[in-house]
Amino acid sequence: MTRLFPILAALLLAFSANAASAGVFNPDTFTLNNGMQVVVVKNHRVPVVTHMVWYRVGSADEGPGESGIAHFLEHLMFKGTKKRKAGEFSKILARNGGQENAFTSSDYTAYFQTVAADRLEMVMEMEADRMTNLVLSAEDVDTEKKVVLEERRSRTDNNPSGILAEQVNAALYLNYPYRRPVIGWAHEIEALSLEGIMAFYKKWYAPENAILVVAGDITAEKLKPLAEKYYGAIPRGPGVKRLRPTEPPQQATRRVTLKDSRVRQPSWSRTFLAPSYLSGAVEHAYALQVLANIFGGGASSRLNRALVVDNKIAVSAGSYYGASDRGPSSFSLHASPRPGIDMVELEKRVEGELATLLKDGVTASEVERAKKRMQAQAVYARDSQSTGARTLGTALAIGMAVEDVESWPDRIGAVTVDAVNKAARAVLKEGRSVTSLLLQKKSG
Repeated sequence: MTRLFPILAALLLAFSANAASAGVFNPDTFTLNNGMQVVVVKNHRVPVVTHMVWYRVGSADEGPGESGIAHFLEHLMFKGTKKRKAGEFSKILARNGGQENAFTSSDYTAYFQTVAADRLEMVMEMEADRMTNLVLSAEDVDTEKKVVLEERRSRTDNNPSGILAEQVNAALYLNYPYRRPVIGWAHEIEALSLEGIMAFYKKWYAPENAILVVAGDITAEKLKPLAEKYYGAIPRGPGVKRLRPTEPPQQATRRVTLKDSRVRQPSWSRTFLAPSYLSGAVEHAYALQVLANIFGGGASSRLNRALVVDNKIAVSAGSYYGASDRGPSSFSLHASPRPGIDMVELEKRVEGELATLLKDGVTASEVERAKKRMQAQAVYARDSQSTGARTLGTALAIGMAVEDVESWPDRIGAVTVDAVNKAARAVLKEGRSVTSLLLQKKSG
């Protein structure tokens, strides 16, 4: 229920180069007459399936003054329909031994259930029902509003790191709607109405804006008639044109500092505006993934070796980049000082490592080792039933194709030293970053 998968996006799309010739998940796909895309990922190890419905709508598609409405609707989808009372969906699923959850990101909302394969049809009927027959009351909205506001208080307002993360996003994106928190601003959550929520539901929750992904003990031949029966019977919606503002050129670095008495471990970070698979200088997306691994992707990375191992001025240090966004993404560096280390000194050390990177570049051996590490991290990805469903769902929900996932090993394998150095110099530069400091506020 946050801007989802910062780690998942990097990890789940990283697969063994040995699997490149055979594809990654080798899914079967088809499209229903009403425009709903269907993906099947076969895994017959156990008689269980993961059923996911993804909607191509998230917090970045909300209108002015309605931040949080996508996440709020996710909560309300567990209320009643014309056929079932509030909470009945979850009770039926639990009685049949199933598990469920949902999540909202900036770009998509997804609902999923894991059940025995012989209960799949039951789940499909119930999920299709709430795609089009949701019934809400003003009382439902008022009750769930308290739940969402409490979630915001516990996850963000009572968490200094959460507060700072919101402020960094608001500073990093000057115009793009990623600057708003997925959960929404509290005062706008309080103002959300039943009428506005139902209008959002009717606008975005339609089969042509949805993706069905089923992974596990199933085949396309078995799934297709069920998909046509339950989802294919739903008429197309009104159709919507996605309208998002573009990000203007950035010309100034920004700094955000939060001092809070609840902080136990100070931290420093610098976040750069970066391209994604679909926005900005997209040719850098694969090289930036390799760069993040080399510079800050684990114990052997440059930042960890320099700050944590060799000079012992930080308890942790690293970098992160995620390419799986419909809009512009970000590349971040972070470090937390050891006790007694001044934040100014820590920042200078990180900036020194960054300057060396930009001046001298990465080496061929670093690039090759990074590729192998990335491949090794997910060599067993196919063994996880939910991994295929989540990876493919994420990609399709932001506007990518199945082939983009299946060809990932070949594309990452083609990244060169020159490509990594060009990407670093294009993205990690002045005028495109927000530096943030999380500090302990001294009492008195």
